[in-house]
Amino acid sequence: MPEGDSIFRTAQALHRHLAGRIVTRFESVFPALMRIDHDRPVAGRTVERVISRGKHILMTFSGDLVLHTHMRMHGSWHGYPPGTRWRMPARDMRVLVGTADFVAVGFNVPVAELLTARELLRHDTLRALGPDLLDDPFDLDTAVQRAHAEGRRAIADVLLDQRVVAGVGNIFKSEILFVAGIHPFTAAADIPSGDVKRILGIGQDLLRANTTNRGHVTPSRGLRTRDSLDPGASLWVYGRAGKPCRKCGAAIQAKKTGLDARISYWCPRCQPVQP
Repeated sequence: MPEGDSIFRTAQALHRHLAGRIVTRFESVFPALMRIDHDRPVAGRTVERVISRGKHILMTFSGDLVLHTHMRMHGSWHGYPPGTRWRMPARDMRVLVGTADFVAVGFNVPVAELLTARELLRHDTLRALGPDLLDDPFDLDTAVQRAHAEGRRAIADVLLDQRVVAGVGNIFKSEILFVAGIHPFTAAADIPSGDVKRILGIGQDLLRANTTNRGHVTPSRGLRTRDSLDPGASLWVYGRAGKPCRKCGAAIQAKKTGLDARISYWCPRCQPVQP
């Protein structure tokens, strides 16, 4: 699943190419979207802005209409000059927003809906989101309170819960906890507030370091959590089960947890279990 940094960069790129332009073409395979488009056509409206909220993208049009999309595991937005051949098959198109000089195509996007501003404010999923690590300012106190409220739940699972804090995915989860020196299966309630703040601060730093826009709607992941000239050594622990820790040499461990069997990676020496 794309993480908060990737969604942020995608929203930035879409905003740069679409904001202030008039929509000349709107298509979707979702009947619900096309019914709304039939009654309140998107074509002819101006794209006012495109922003990310956690792992969600909100594209606001003039005349009180917002396109809300979520990528989940396999969705992505691509951008093309009109008439350019798409890099993915047309059968994977789910929603399309075109202007005179740019076409934004959402491929394999499982969640797409057109909402009014009032509906957006009342949207259950969006209302439930925790503070976004990429927000400025970031609501640190609320995020700490929500994390502690999870009680005996493992901090690795808590970081993935978008209702606690928005933007962290499975890669960042493991990398953040390694940098913080916190064992992934420590109960959230057992972590002092100061350490929770430190974990979230590290999360902010790592996500923000990966939000530099590379000029594309589909930026390559290129995710880095450590300063290394070796592109193959860009991560500390994620995906490195059995390999030596880059700091101490101990073998990196991995374990699947939760309903979605998400994998956590950690160094048993750098992230010891607290007594």
